[in-house]
Amino acid sequence: MLSYSDRVPDKSIVKKVTQRLARAGLGSQSKVTVTVRSGTVTLSGTLQYEMQRRSVLNSARGTAGVRNVVDQLQVTPKKKNWC
Repeated sequence: MLSYSDRVPDKSIVKKVTQRLARAGLGSQSKVTVTVRSGTVTLSGTLQYEMQRRSVLNSARGTAGVRNVVDQLQVTPKKKNWC
């Protein structure tokens, strides 16, 4: 367990997770909000595909300082217009 002085600041975690998500290339239809409290990352928003959820969660979990990840993501496939 990390001591208080070894913990990564929440603002730093938000920045790192957001950067990792940007590199993951989620696409323009996906909107993810990252919040952090005491090392616990909460991810909320909408994605187009279930595989994006796995990628987002793994990116957050793999970030230094993250102690826990709360998944509040929703998968909402883009509606296709059939004309």
